[in-house]
Amino acid sequence: MKLENESHLNSFHIGVHFPLRAGGSRLRDALFLAQDELVRQDAYDYIQRELNHLAGIKPAYILFHYPKPVIVDDRVNWEQWRFCDAAEHVCGSLYSFAEFAEKSEHLFAWLSEKGKEYGFTPVLEFDALNSYIYDTDFLVGLLKKYPRIRLCLDTGRLFFQEKIDPFFQAEKVIKKFAAYANSVHLWNMKYTDKVEYNHYPVLPECSVEDGWAPIEAYLTWMLQENPHIKIMFEHRSEMVTEEQLQRCYEWVDQIVRKAQ
Repeated sequence: MKLENESHLNSFHIGVHFPLRAGGSRLRDALFLAQDELVRQDAYDYIQRELNHLAGIKPAYILFHYPKPVIVDDRVNWEQWRFCDAAEHVCGSLYSFAEFAEKSEHLFAWLSEKGKEYGFTPVLEFDALNSYIYDTDFLVGLLKKYPRIRLCLDTGRLFFQEKIDPFFQAEKVIKKFAAYANSVHLWNMKYTDKVEYNHYPVLPECSVEDGWAPIEAYLTWMLQENPHIKIMFEHRSEMVTEEQLQRCYEWVDQIVRKAQ
């Protein structure tokens, strides 16, 4: 594989946003918390097939969206959230905390063992979150029990959920979980009554007053809790000029230096 050869020649690590290959399942994400036993087992089998395929590449980390399916708050209107299929979410009223805890514990134990077996760090990128995660210490307990597993915080998702979910506070989530994060997916978006400029590069002129995410605050909170967090620019660079893109990188560098 060309990617594998290049990583050896140029001494860089490969990270995989699961799955590496398309077409391995009807849905992109593995529904490892599904209530249906057959669907849940299919999700684990799906991951196992990809792990076997990736064994030769030896990725440094493999990232999965979590929780999947998303357990949504019944009190919130989720029409604007990006669900590709109805199977990707379930109402919290139909999914108890006890069930969430049991299935999450199984997932963490399994992924931790697979990480040891295949030599990678499992990274869980937060999708939409409900009170099971942000109002309890259960997930923190799992992260302490299974330290091989790390998190990914996504600035766009955090901002978007706070805009549509009155019970969600991005600052609270960042300060609670940043210490357990491997990386941040950094990008911006504008939200007033609709989503605009999805995956836009972060720029200092994109002000909170105009409907943009408070990127400097997000990064500062993350770096204060975890100065070693890796910043991945998950933006669409073609949306801006080369001069703006350079300013994006310089601004983020300034924020990092200021937080140190």
